[in-house]
Amino acid sequence: MQLIPTGDADKPRNQFPPVYVGDHLIPESSIAAELQYHPSDEVVRAWHEAARSLVVRELLLQRATEIGVTGGDEERVIAAVLEQELEVPEPTEEDCQRFYNANPQRLCSPTLVYASHILLAAAPDDVEARFQQEGLGNQLLGQLLDGRAPFEALARQHSACESRHQGGSLGQLTRGQTVPEFENRVWALPPGLANELVESRYGWHIVRVDDRLEGQQLPFEQAKPLVRHQLTESVTRRALRQYVQVLASQTGVSGVDLELPNSPLMQ
Repeated sequence: MQLIPTGDADKPRNQFPPVYVGDHLIPESSIAAELQYHPSDEVVRAWHEAARSLVVRELLLQRATEIGVTGGDEERVIAAVLEQELEVPEPTEEDCQRFYNANPQRLCSPTLVYASHILLAAAPDDVEARFQQEGLGNQLLGQLLDGRAPFEALARQHSACESRHQGGSLGQLTRGQTVPEFENRVWALPPGLANELVESRYGWHIVRVDDRLEGQQLPFEQAKPLVRHQLTESVTRRALRQYVQVLASQTGVSGVDLELPNSPLMQ
């Protein structure tokens, strides 16, 4: 990320206007320090997101002083302000039913994959070992594709994974249980023995997809707690955006656009 120069008056200054919350100036040094939490390929975007985050924080802390909320660190003070002042209506049964009907793809049981593998281990930076294990993997895969050897026997003999004791079976997998580079390839495979090796940070894998069970839409009563949580989260973010906008209009904010997106800042 590109750094933005800050410092004394005789040094180069950044191109952004000073940021005020009421009469309080948000120091450039504070914005620069906040940049690490707002990574972006664009300096302008990173700077404004960092400044906006500090503006929202300052608005809430000033509000805490106005209503007499004190004690604890700043995070606790802000939480107390929001708990006291933010009104978040509970979603009704009708709200939940409408969301359920409109979002069937988001309210499904997880897709399950049953897979087995033979891990031919090699460290990521050991080029020679990777080359050797890839060669062995292709040799073993050829035996499997030709039917010259059973998968379970080769797993017990060659796999570096503890699953070798179960003939290479990894059992039931859901998204997020394995490393991304392995998951992305395996979840795209049809049932059966993959005709190519799968590479991961751990080495090379011979993979067999034993079964795949697609997720099914959950019944409404089973999905309702999840629906209620998602609706409450959405309404809370919207209420918080509106609340901060009201504080900004009352206090006055300059130097930064306070159009608040649906971002982690609002969670």
